[in-house]
This record gives sequence, C-alpha cells and structure tokens, in this order.
Amino acid sequence: MERLTLTLAILGFAAAAAQAQEVIDTDGDGTYSMEELSVAYPDLTAETFMLIDANGDGAVDADELAAAQEAGTLTAG
Repeated sequence: MERLTLTLAILGFAAAAAQAQEVIDTDGDGTYSMEELSVAYPDLTAETFMLIDANGDGAVDADELAAAQEAGTLTAG
C-alpha cells in the first residue's frame, strides 16, 4: 500500500512538472504574461489570470504559477 501511495505521489509530481514545463517565458523577463500562459492554457480567461496574479502586478511569477497549478486553478487544454 505504501508503494502505491508513493508511486501515485511521484506520478502526480511528474505530471505537474510536465505541465509547468509547457509554460515558456518567451520574452525572458522572469514572469509570465497572459499571452505566454495562454499558449499552455488556451482556456485561460482574463479573470483567471487576475486571480493567479496574486500581487496584482500584471504578470505571473514562478511562485504564483506553482500555487495556481497546485490549487487546480490552471488546467491544461
């Protein structure tokens, strides 16, 4: 049972990591714009982007992106 739990946890982490790799910071500024996130998350709305952008600076940083992925706020495709 412990092996199954560990295996599922590893698979979940791998899936989250793979999803995170889909987002590309095309302009190299260290944050993600609505346009950059929309490539990996085509159903992303402006309202969801504003929720993810926790500090309201108009860009999503790595911590905000990870929090949104962990919370299930972002779902691919």
